[in-house]
Amino acid sequence: MPANIRLRLAVPEDIPVLRELVVASVRGLQSQDYTPAQIEGALETVFGVDSQLIADGTYMVAQAEPAAVELTRAKSASCGLMIVGCGGWSKRKTLYGSDHWTARHDALLDPLHDAAKIRAFFIHPDWARRGVGSLILQACEDAARSAGFTRYEMGATLTGAKLFGAKGYVAVKPISIPLVNGESLPVIHMEKQA
Repeated sequence: MPANIRLRLAVPEDIPVLRELVVASVRGLQSQDYTPAQIEGALETVFGVDSQLIADGTYMVAQAEPAAVELTRAKSASCGLMIVGCGGWSKRKTLYGSDHWTARHDALLDPLHDAAKIRAFFIHPDWARRGVGSLILQACEDAARSAGFTRYEMGATLTGAKLFGAKGYVAVKPISIPLVNGESLPVIHMEKQA
């Protein structure tokens, strides 16, 4: 586990902090892979908090312990520690998207036939490439496996696909997500066996 990092399940009170984290993560880390117009359109259309994951108890936050909090500004209202990353898994059909994504499919998956969805990973730029995403991913895979899933899939951003590829996920096909500003966001459908 990365030093000074603790995982816990997200709670509804985290949502305001998570919204700030998502914006910081997307604007700070995805500029090498997406244009400013794609980033802003994605923040309006698909990126953001998915409160269904929080309600389902499948969304996690990574918090920096007090010795490391000066490195970032995203502070949790619940306990004073800094939220430096988030991500989750889902037992529902929606592959990607936040609360404001209109193409949601919230029907439950069958673990015997369907793949758990790995969803909504965002890391604060100050904490990128320090093992936070890997820690959250491992916890998500472990939880999904405990729920009976034997496969995982995701709609990975071009930025996130680098990490997920290193963790054994294989690109299946490209996806182009239409955005409200007329742009489109290329992502990669990726899968992994448990």
